[in-house]
Amino acid sequence: MTNGGADRTDLKGMTLPELERFLSRWGKERYRARQLSRWIYQRFADDFAGMTDLSKEFRGLLAASCRISGPPAERVETSADGTEKYLFRLEDGEAVESVLIPDDGRRTLCISSQVGCALECGFCATGAGGFRRNMTSAEIVHQPFFAGKRLAGRGERLSNVVFMGMGEPLLNVPEVSRAIEILLSQFGFGLSGKRVTVSTAGIVPEMLQLAQRYPVSFAVSINAARDDLRSLLMPINRKYPLRELVAEMKRIPLQSGRKVTAEYVLLAGVNDSPEDARALSRLLRGARIKVNLIPFNPHEGSPYIPPPPETVSRFRDLLLAAGIQTITRERRGADIRAACGQLSGSVHKYGNRTGGSGGVAAGGGA
Repeated sequence: MTNGGADRTDLKGMTLPELERFLSRWGKERYRARQLSRWIYQRFADDFAGMTDLSKEFRGLLAASCRISGPPAERVETSADGTEKYLFRLEDGEAVESVLIPDDGRRTLCISSQVGCALECGFCATGAGGFRRNMTSAEIVHQPFFAGKRLAGRGERLSNVVFMGMGEPLLNVPEVSRAIEILLSQFGFGLSGKRVTVSTAGIVPEMLQLAQRYPVSFAVSINAARDDLRSLLMPINRKYPLRELVAEMKRIPLQSGRKVTAEYVLLAGVNDSPEDARALSRLLRGARIKVNLIPFNPHEGSPYIPPPPETVSRFRDLLLAAGIQTITRERRGADIRAACGQLSGSVHKYGNRTGGSGGVAAGGGA
């Protein structure tokens, strides 16, 4: 994979209009940008030599002046349930993780948008490690590039991408927007809007703006129906309280039949009581919102534990009885610390580069 030559222009992470503008400096036609985009995002090319529908002269010019970046997957771990976790070593030595989840013919990739996270949600491993920096669009789209190439090698295709990995996507809007544009473009990954989901802790000013630009799905991390409790679990609630957040969720434009997802991590003895369920149903009543219940996935250093299955079922049934569409998320990848809330980029810039158990070295390619 082409990683060297940092002084050369990186084409990965460029949207189609950006590629067109870049190539126009060489007098190249706009269709050349479409060709390049397809090679990178649909054929997963990581060098120019194999782009056989481009002239040898043009390929030479590209090789001399450009590169297709790709931080290697330093580690690939596979869960007993088939879930795969990838740890990417970025060019500055930082590390991020993403997770591929196979389920009933779908192949969903959970991707990161920041190195670490600044929001400090009390139940999340990512926030416990602090915030390092935003990821670039190239680093973001490399995650589906890598997974797509792996899947293609075994005759499969990536079907869904969810921004539910490390970081808060709406605190990195410029780079996340470019990545979304590439994911949705017919000359990029070619995914439909309903197959791309942006998950947020509730950065209210950015939610509607992004929704008006791109027809993607939205998931909002709620986790409590009272401001005092949500502020304890999620400090961002002090800035954007529940009433303001839910009002914004109701304003998100939705295509027919679609709903905004409210994610609710169930913490034993904290937010899982019948009164919590009734308060949540009152908060969401009348909105085109569905609830995704997530029994807490334990991680080192957390004081929380998941509730027993009967408590989860009771909570779900109370919401259903109130007329709120509710599902319980199946736990996937917990044995490799790949479940919701467990990603931490566990091999950090100055940390141990061999990590925990069960890993398979992935070298530098897909």
